[in-house]
Amino acid sequence: MKVAKFGGTSLASAEQIKKVCGIIRADQSRRLIVVSAPGKRHKDDTKVTDLLIAYAERFLQEGVAEAEKQAIYKRYQEIVQELGLSREVWNIVESELEGVLANKQGLSTERFIDAVKAAGEDTCAKVVAHYLSSLGEDAAYINPKDAGMLVTDEASNAHVLPIAYEKLAALRERKGITVFPGFFGYSTAGELVTFSRGGSDITGSILAAAVKADVYENFTDVDSVYVVNPNLIPEPKQVKEITYREMRELSYSGFSVFHEEALIPAYQADIPVCIKNTNNPSAPGTLIVAERPYATNRVSGIASDSGFCSIYVSKYLMNKEIGFGRKLLQILEEEGLSYEHTPSGIDNISVILRERDMSAEVEQRIVERIQTELEAEDIAVQHGLALVMIVGEGMRRSVGTTARATTALAAAKINLEMINQGSSEVSMMFGVKEEEADLAVIALYQEFFGDDEHASELSEQKSSIMV
Repeated sequence: MKVAKFGGTSLASAEQIKKVCGIIRADQSRRLIVVSAPGKRHKDDTKVTDLLIAYAERFLQEGVAEAEKQAIYKRYQEIVQELGLSREVWNIVESELEGVLANKQGLSTERFIDAVKAAGEDTCAKVVAHYLSSLGEDAAYINPKDAGMLVTDEASNAHVLPIAYEKLAALRERKGITVFPGFFGYSTAGELVTFSRGGSDITGSILAAAVKADVYENFTDVDSVYVVNPNLIPEPKQVKEITYREMRELSYSGFSVFHEEALIPAYQADIPVCIKNTNNPSAPGTLIVAERPYATNRVSGIASDSGFCSIYVSKYLMNKEIGFGRKLLQILEEEGLSYEHTPSGIDNISVILRERDMSAEVEQRIVERIQTELEAEDIAVQHGLALVMIVGEGMRRSVGTTARATTALAAAKINLEMINQGSSEVSMMFGVKEEEADLAVIALYQEFFGDDEHASELSEQKSSIMV
């Protein structure tokens, strides 16, 4: 049995939905299907989820949002009509959408927004099920509440409850094709709650674990995972096989192919995940597994993410002062901040945080507390940082990876603000100024994956960024 999840670009239009249904029908083991809300049809288009959020915000402000509502109706109506479904199907879809969009009574703002956002996936799942049935397939939509998708009651940030796996396991026994909307579940009190953005990946992973699927297929709009952002490097090398840990590190570091939390259920259940292309389903894709053989090149991928800042704290004999690190992190905890990394030396430590969490007021308060409570000699806050990560299980078994990386960055005249390697040795992180992040990624790609064929293209790319 396979669980197959299809992303927003795979379901953006009737033409795309026809491709999706062709893929489902081509393999009888694809019996549990997870769908996202329709995504962008073209670069300047708007995702249905964004249309729904715009509706909810306008409705909450003014009590009416007719233009936003009609934009949502128009999108689904076009899909239903172009799929050749009956007027009766559209009437059902419109009526159910209206019931959600107009139902603010008794709901808090958070509950209303969650309900409206979830309508994107829920409506899409119903349309896909109707279309499969029109093709003669034994297909049916199932509501997550009826299926047993029980989650924590945290608006827009739900997490699956352990009991859900027991209830969802029954989906394996259902006949035919089951179409399941992604992105949301229900609290034990029966309230609809959404996962974080991109949560349809999480839904698919949960279901794959619950039904003990042979493989979890995640269909998107690329042939595979690439070792680097294809917007930076022309025709980058593809990743044929990667481990859960490597993919988790890369997702955290800026890879947008997979939601960074989505791998956890599949990882815990040891279920292989295959990332495939809806527009090219015959391509083998990228397989995510627990273990993999190591090739000559020990690096699996290079990624970067911006929007970080660092708090540098220095104090002589810091390493001899018991509890210094705990006290520092406690200050951050009491200010409601979580940290990303803590590279350190014997007399200094840096704490890396997300820039969005650090307001000017919070920053001033933290600096004053560190100065007063920890009696630090030097405190400096640096903004505008990017983290560049090279990831690879094989780095533990190779010599000279750090030297190669730092030499490549030095040759590109990139100043390193910091270096940090996790104890697992699966990843190595470099802190650079945001404006140098792309150049750093290109330099590292050229070092670990470059060849003579692409050398000139990469050099041109570097030159254009430097200009």
